[in-house]
Amino acid sequence: MKEKILALITEVLKVPEGTITEETQISEVEAWDSLMHVMIIGELEDRLGISFSVDEALELANVKQIIEKAEQ
Repeated sequence: MKEKILALITEVLKVPEGTITEETQISEVEAWDSLMHVMIIGELEDRLGISFSVDEALELANVKQIIEKAEQ
Protein backbone atom coordinates (compact mmCIF):
# COMPACT_ATOMS: atom_id res chain seq x y z
CA MET A 1 0.00 0.00 0.00
CA LYS A 2 2.83 2.39 0.88
CA GLU A 3 4.32 2.14 -2.61
CA LYS A 4 0.93 2.77 -4.23
CA ILE A 5 0.40 5.89 -2.11
CA LEU A 6 3.87 7.25 -2.86
CA ALA A 7 3.39 6.61 -6.59
CA LEU A 8 -0.05 8.25 -6.60
CA ILE A 9 1.18 11.37 -4.80
CA THR A 10 4.18 11.60 -7.13
CA GLU A 11 1.88 11.30 -10.14
CA VAL A 12 -0.62 13.92 -8.95
CA LEU A 13 2.09 16.41 -8.01
CA LYS A 14 4.05 15.72 -11.23
CA VAL A 15 7.34 15.60 -9.35
CA PRO A 16 10.32 13.36 -10.15
CA GLU A 17 10.17 9.79 -8.88
CA GLY A 18 11.85 9.52 -5.49
CA THR A 19 10.91 13.08 -4.48
CA ILE A 20 8.08 11.87 -2.25
CA THR A 21 9.05 9.53 0.57
CA GLU A 22 7.44 8.40 3.80
CA GLU A 23 9.37 11.16 5.60
CA THR A 24 8.19 13.96 3.27
CA GLN A 25 6.53 16.88 5.03
CA ILE A 26 3.74 18.45 2.99
CA SER A 27 5.11 21.93 3.70
CA GLU A 28 8.46 20.95 2.11
CA VAL A 29 6.97 20.29 -1.34
CA GLU A 30 6.45 23.48 -3.32
CA ALA A 31 3.92 21.85 -5.66
CA TRP A 32 1.81 20.57 -2.72
CA ASP A 33 -0.55 23.48 -2.17
CA SER A 34 -4.13 23.36 -0.91
CA LEU A 35 -5.59 22.53 -4.33
CA MET A 36 -3.11 19.69 -4.84
CA HIS A 37 -3.90 18.43 -1.33
CA VAL A 38 -7.60 18.18 -2.22
CA MET A 39 -6.71 16.42 -5.49
CA ILE A 40 -4.42 13.93 -3.70
CA ILE A 41 -7.09 13.13 -1.10
CA GLY A 42 -9.67 12.67 -3.86
CA GLU A 43 -7.40 10.34 -5.83
CA LEU A 44 -6.56 8.31 -2.70
CA GLU A 45 -10.28 7.88 -2.04
CA ASP A 46 -11.19 7.08 -5.66
CA ARG A 47 -8.30 4.82 -6.63
CA LEU A 48 -7.33 3.17 -3.38
CA GLY A 49 -10.58 3.28 -1.41
CA ILE A 50 -9.01 5.22 1.48
CA SER A 51 -11.54 7.39 3.28
CA PHE A 52 -10.70 10.66 5.02
CA SER A 53 -13.02 12.93 6.98
CA VAL A 54 -12.61 16.64 6.30
CA ASP A 55 -10.95 17.08 9.70
CA GLU A 56 -8.51 14.23 9.05
CA ALA A 57 -7.59 15.63 5.64
CA LEU A 58 -6.93 19.06 7.11
CA GLU A 59 -4.74 17.69 9.91
CA LEU A 60 -2.38 15.75 7.63
CA ALA A 61 1.14 17.19 7.80
CA ASN A 62 3.24 14.48 6.19
CA VAL A 63 3.17 11.41 3.99
CA LYS A 64 3.67 9.07 6.93
CA GLN A 65 0.32 10.18 8.38
CA ILE A 66 -1.39 9.43 5.06
CA ILE A 67 0.14 5.95 4.98
CA GLU A 68 -0.82 5.29 8.60
CA LYS A 69 -4.42 6.32 7.91
CA ALA A 70 -4.53 4.04 4.86
CA GLU A 71 -3.38 1.07 6.92
CA GLN A 72 -6.10 1.46 9.56
